[in-house]
Amino acid sequence: MKYPLPERIGEPELLAGREKEFALFHKWIERIPRRLSKSRVILARRKSGKTAFIQRIFNQLWSENGKVIPFFFEIAEEKKWFLDFAIKYYRTFATQYISFMERDSTLVTMPMDLQAIKSWGKSRSHSYIVNDVDIILRAKQENLYGQIWEIAYTAPERFAAAFDLRFIVIIDEFQNITEYIYRDQACDTAKDKTLAGSFHGVSESKIAPMLVTGSYVGWLVGVLDEYLEAGRLKRFFMNPYLTPDEGLQAVFKYSEYYEEPVTSETAIQINQLCQSDPFFISCVIESDFEGKDLTTRKGVVDTVNYEISDKRSEMSMTWAEYIELTLKRVNDINAKKILLHMSKHAEREWTPRELKDLLGLDIEVKEIHQKLRTLVKADLLTEGNSDIDFQGLRDGTLYLVLRSRFEKEISSFEPDLKKDFHKELDRLARDKKALQGKLNNLVGKVAEYQLATDFRSRKRFPVSRYFKGVADSTVLNIIDVKLRVKFQRPDGKEMEIDVMAKSDCSRIILVEVKKTKEKIGFKAVQDFMEKSNVYAEQWPDMIVIPAFLSTGGFTDEALKFCRDNSIGTATTVSSYIL
Repeated sequence: MKYPLPERIGEPELLAGREKEFALFHKWIERIPRRLSKSRVILARRKSGKTAFIQRIFNQLWSENGKVIPFFFEIAEEKKWFLDFAIKYYRTFATQYISFMERDSTLVTMPMDLQAIKSWGKSRSHSYIVNDVDIILRAKQENLYGQIWEIAYTAPERFAAAFDLRFIVIIDEFQNITEYIYRDQACDTAKDKTLAGSFHGVSESKIAPMLVTGSYVGWLVGVLDEYLEAGRLKRFFMNPYLTPDEGLQAVFKYSEYYEEPVTSETAIQINQLCQSDPFFISCVIESDFEGKDLTTRKGVVDTVNYEISDKRSEMSMTWAEYIELTLKRVNDINAKKILLHMSKHAEREWTPRELKDLLGLDIEVKEIHQKLRTLVKADLLTEGNSDIDFQGLRDGTLYLVLRSRFEKEISSFEPDLKKDFHKELDRLARDKKALQGKLNNLVGKVAEYQLATDFRSRKRFPVSRYFKGVADSTVLNIIDVKLRVKFQRPDGKEMEIDVMAKSDCSRIILVEVKKTKEKIGFKAVQDFMEKSNVYAEQWPDMIVIPAFLSTGGFTDEALKFCRDNSIGTATTVSSYIL
């Protein structure tokens, strides 16, 4: 797969989990060629992974070169003159369309200018593109900027209708269109808050449906309700949290790529305290905390506490954008009490009267109601089933940040988050069987990461701890572990070893990892044997110990071959909880 659109997550492998979400949207995309898919909106707070998600969808569709052509456009938080915005939108669409048709990945991030787009159109006898550019250039001279914008935002649907194509129009941070586009060139006074209404008609398209996102849920919902009413965009609320297994997968991946050591046990601890929040996990793994040591329980607790409590940490600063923006409008002890209480008890709805009585608020019910609505608009609370019902966000990360910031002011004592974290890990540690089960369930997804982590954290061990049928019983002292080690055969063919672990006694473990449900056959183990032999020939001073990890098991023929050639075999990572 190619990645013509650079993904914000960085290394593509770092995108962990989201299996259910991808399955849902792939099904939606599969129906687009048959005109059965309705435009959708993904609603989620910042740092929940939605941008990485839609960027991956773009890259998947571009790489597949199938029936659906992706178009990706981000509306940034920067002031833009209406004319510049309109032309940029069209240039981006036309260039990405051309890149898809020509299979030129470099064009995705390098929008062509209008003349280059027109030249391409002439060379391909594409009268629509030539005509569009002529209209845009003429309208620009005549100051008919609205006409340019109409050419731009209708382009995907017009092209789809004219050439029997299918597009998906992906717009990231759609709510920004009401805040950052100006009719005056200086971008000082004439802000256009109605521009979202342009999509009123095209959002109903079944040949070029839209997929838009927004980080400020209350703001975006307000925009949709006002300008794209009647449910034109089906709403999907993306949970910022992964499943527990996916979160653990993220810990192992981030640890590997950022070269921050963890153990199998501390990986589970990090995932538990970070509540399987991938952004929270990444903050902990990348933390600048001076005493960071993610190989011990104390080190994990101290680092998680720093990310929550220290206002200079990435985690804390990210949430500050939400909280401080709101408290400029509702900056009083009552609002903080309400917010902290409702975040703690987010499993139920609350009325203004209930909050007044329970919290002893010395203000009128009407004023409490107004504060609640302000907190809803700021995406810190949600509305309930009735006009007087409100509910806290089911966001454990938010609750931890709120406790760190406001609990002392409200309750006159400093929250001891470290103590609470240790209590939580005590509860986790009581069931060691469940802990081992978490690791065993994960092996089919990140076996190579988990194995490398175990090799690093165990240090001294015989290979037989992990693999059966190993002839060498030497206890190894591991000094280096690497993933995806590439080397060349004498004829130039490139080969790759999934996991390599080097000992200080000139022994080296070479591991092939296959994560399939089916049993591995003779051909696969024979190919691995060739790789091991080539590697041994190139490094004759090393004693090579070959091993094969297949989560789906081995056929009888493959297993016999491994035994006859002293290739260690395993179907799971035999790690253990200390």
